[in-house]
Amino acid sequence: TMTIHSEEHIVDVHVRSGVYSSDTIFDYTHGYIATRLFSRNACFIMKIKKEYIPELQEIGRLAFERETMKDVYSPNNVWAQFQAGNSRLGHLEDWLLYGKHIEGLCTGLPLYE
Repeated sequence: TMTIHSEEHIVDVHVRSGVYSSDTIFDYTHGYIATRLFSRNACFIMKIKKEYIPELQEIGRLAFERETMKDVYSPNNVWAQFQAGNSRLGHLEDWLLYGKHIEGLCTGLPLYE
């Protein structure tokens, strides 16, 4: 499911698929995306790069098209591959940078950037 909070410039994406379940937050105000993978008990954070990530208004349109047409081809499909690396727990300065929504998603979990 996807929820778009236009006034806060936030998109919440919840994937419920057993071992592949995850929650993702697109925080357009702070410019970061955070994904919490439940199977790994970890949070992955990346900077929003405008050349690869659709704008807030565009993401809503793409979701609507996909839902109504089911197999819409779009050049704006977003895929991310995370590589194993060093993790750390978030600190106050991280949450100031990433914002309260990502803090709520990732507090207490190892962070991978």
